Amino acid sequence: MASQAVTVDPKLAALFDTIERRFQSTTLSEDSWYILAIACLVAGPDPEASAQLYLHLLAQPKFTTSSARQALVRRLREALVKSVSIVGVCKPIESILAIIQVEREEDKDYGGTRLDWKCDEANHERGMGWFRKVYTRNSTDQMGIFDAHKDFAWISSEITYGLYLSDRQVLNDVDTEMVVWPAIMMQNLKNETHWHIRGTRRIGVPKEDVETLWDTIQLVAAHFGIKLDKVPSVESVEPDV
Repeated sequence: MASQAVTVDPKLAALFDTIERRFQSTTLSEDSWYILAIACLVAGPDPEASAQLYLHLLAQPKFTTSSARQALVRRLREALVKSVSIVGVCKPIESILAIIQVEREEDKDYGGTRLDWKCDEANHERGMGWFRKVYTRNSTDQMGIFDAHKDFAWISSEITYGLYLSDRQVLNDVDTEMVVWPAIMMQNLKNETHWHIRGTRRIGVPKEDVETLWDTIQLVAAHFGIKLDKVPSVESVEPDV
């Protein structure tokens, strides 16, 4: 299917425009908004809407060349790959399948980021390095939660943080949290949302920006009729930062 033949739903286009405008009031990169957007979409009830986001982005002047569109899809794809560790594999597959349906042949990127991955000491150190940046003084206690369920500790260090979240070939630290926190919060998860609001603050995102992001995730959830009534506010997490 040619992307030109598909129109973007006006309500989704308005939502995307609002998200982008909100990011303009923050200190975050101008390209971070669509990372948060795709994270919310893949965690929500309609992961296929990721293709609508992709098409919406293609209409922007910065994506008029094939090389720019390939760079874009690498960022979207990496967000979806990272989201596997947050929402499971099925929804990200639905998202990437939807994008595949509207990609132009000349825009397809045939590279990969984890084809040579090894579950070795370097992977462990990279994963735990990022884990310690997010959890800082809580790192030992956080991993200790799983002392009686060591498979979860191993998955956290070697797979969630080692394989997925510590990889920096495409997305940086802040963009990684723009995947993790929104995808968690969209599932209305109390504890993990607290940890990653706190983690987003701890990696240097100002409180005012985090409040804007919190409101934006709520906006996306409301668009899809999702009530996020278990998640903590930014203000309630702040004393724990």
